[in-house]
Amino acid sequence: MNTLLTLNPLKLQTTHTSHIYRKPTYSYTPTSCKLSSKDTTTKNKVVVPGSAPSLSEQDNGPTPPPPPKLPPKKNTFVKRFSKKVLSALANLPLALGEMFTIAGLMALGTAIDQGEAPEYYFQKFPEDNPVFGFFTWRWILTLGFDHMFSSPIFLGTLILLAASLMACTYTTQIPMVKVARRWSFLQSANTIRKMEFSDSLPKASLQDLGVVLSGAGYEVFLKGPSLYAFKGMAGRFAPIGVHLALLLIMGGGTYTATGSFRGSVTVPQGLNFVMGDVLGPNGFLSTPTEAFNTEVHVNRFYMDYYDSGEVSQFHTDLSLFDIDGKEVMRKTISVNDPLRYEGVTIYQTDWSISALQVLKDGEGPFNLAVAPLTVNGDKKLYGSFLPIGNTDSTNVKGISMLLRDLQSVVLYDQDGKFVGVRRPNSKLPIEIDGTKIEIVDAIGSSGLDMKQVLSPQTDPGVPIVYAGFGALMLTTCISYLSHTQIWALQDGTTVVVGGKTNRAKVEFPEEMNRVLDRVPEINEPSDALCG
Repeated sequence: MNTLLTLNPLKLQTTHTSHIYRKPTYSYTPTSCKLSSKDTTTKNKVVVPGSAPSLSEQDNGPTPPPPPKLPPKKNTFVKRFSKKVLSALANLPLALGEMFTIAGLMALGTAIDQGEAPEYYFQKFPEDNPVFGFFTWRWILTLGFDHMFSSPIFLGTLILLAASLMACTYTTQIPMVKVARRWSFLQSANTIRKMEFSDSLPKASLQDLGVVLSGAGYEVFLKGPSLYAFKGMAGRFAPIGVHLALLLIMGGGTYTATGSFRGSVTVPQGLNFVMGDVLGPNGFLSTPTEAFNTEVHVNRFYMDYYDSGEVSQFHTDLSLFDIDGKEVMRKTISVNDPLRYEGVTIYQTDWSISALQVLKDGEGPFNLAVAPLTVNGDKKLYGSFLPIGNTDSTNVKGISMLLRDLQSVVLYDQDGKFVGVRRPNSKLPIEIDGTKIEIVDAIGSSGLDMKQVLSPQTDPGVPIVYAGFGALMLTTCISYLSHTQIWALQDGTTVVVGGKTNRAKVEFPEEMNRVLDRVPEINEPSDALCG
C-alpha cells in the first residue's frame, strides 16, 4: 500500500498586497452596458462645459464664440526659490555653525555681567586697556551684550536656528518617515543578496518566514512571491521629536527673555524703594502689572560668619507695602531663598556697607559715609574718615577706619598708624589723638536682583522649557532604537532573505540568524512514498 505525505502550509492571500494577519476582502459589482443600434461606429465624446459644439451639431446657427483661452501656467519661480531657501536652511554645516554661535554668545553673556549701568562697563572694559586688544565697552553697549539673552543678535541667531530645524524636518525627516512607512517589495534575488545581511533558506516557505518574523515583532507584508517586513519605526520619528523639543526650549527661553522685567538695586538698611523704579523691560512683550506700585522697605540687613571670620551667608528682612501703605508681605530672604510676590521675585545677590555710626567724645551718633576701596583680588574692603580739628583747613587730618565686613572696624590715627580694632555695638570706646571714639553700628546695604515675568503668577516660559527638556531626553533615547527592514523572495523551494538596519550593526546579523533558525524546513515527499 502506498502512503502519500501531504504538507498543507499556512495559506495566505497573496494576489494583492496585504498585511499578513489581515485577510483581504473582495467585492464584485456587476455593471450593465446598454448598446444602441444607432450609429454604433460613433466614438465616445468628452464634452467640456462651456466648449463650442462640433460642426455636425451646428444647424446654420449663429457663429459660436471662440473657445476660451487656457489659463497660463503658474510661475514656478516661487517654488524653485522656496526649495532653494529650504535646502540652504536645512544644510547641516549651517545648523552646526548656528549652534556653536549660540553657545559662544551664551558663554560671552555669562562672562559679561548683565544688566549693569553703562558706567560699570566704562570702568570694566575701558578703551585704553581693551580685552584681547580690541574688546571695549563700545562692543558691549552697541551689540547689546549687556542684556545678551534679549539682544537682537542672540534672538536673531535663535530664529535662524529654529528655521534650520524646521527646514530640516520638512525636507529630510518627514520624507524619510514616509519612505520608511511605504511597503517596498523587491523582485530580484540578486538585489537582496547584495544587502548588508543576506542568507538563503533551502526548502522553506515564505509564509513560514512571515509568521516567524511577526512573532519577533516585525510588521510583515506579502505580495505574490515577495515579502517585506520592518520594525522600530519609532526610531524614525525620534529626530522629528528632537527638533520639536529644541524648538520648545528655544521658544520658552525667548518668551521669558522678551516678556519680562529685570533690575538690580543696592539699598541701605532702613530705606525703601518702589518696584517700578527698579524694574526695566527686557523685550517687546514686557508688560507692567499692579505689583510695580509696591513699595519695598529694608527693615534689617545682617550676616552670618564662619569660625574663620569669613562671610557665610547674608540676610535681608523685607516688608512690602501696597499703594495705600498697608503691609502685604514680610519675609527675610537670603541667597537661594528669594521673595515672590505677584509675579515679582526678589533675590539676595550681594551686599555692601553704606555708613558707620560713631560717637565722638560722647556726642552723636554721627553717620560717616563709607566708600569701597579698590584692592587686588576679590576681597571687599571699605573705608571711612572722621575729620578732627579745623574742618575748614585745606590740610584736614582725622581718623581713618577700614572695614572688611560688619563685624570689626580697624582704626588708624592722623599719621596713619594702627591704633586698634573695635566691634560695632561693643560700647568699648578708644582714644585716638585725644579724641574718644565709639563705634555704634555699621550699616549694611543689601544687593537685590529683581525679576518680573509676563504672567502675574508664574513664568510662562519655564513650563515650556521644562517640557522641551523632557521631550528632548525622551526622544533622544528613542532615537537609539534601530529601524530594521527585511526583504525576502520565494525562488522555487528556496527563500532568499536580506535586510539592513540603521543602528545596531553588530547585533543585527545575530538577531537575523536566530530568526532564520526558527523557520521550519519543508520535507518533500520521497519517490518511494509516492510510487
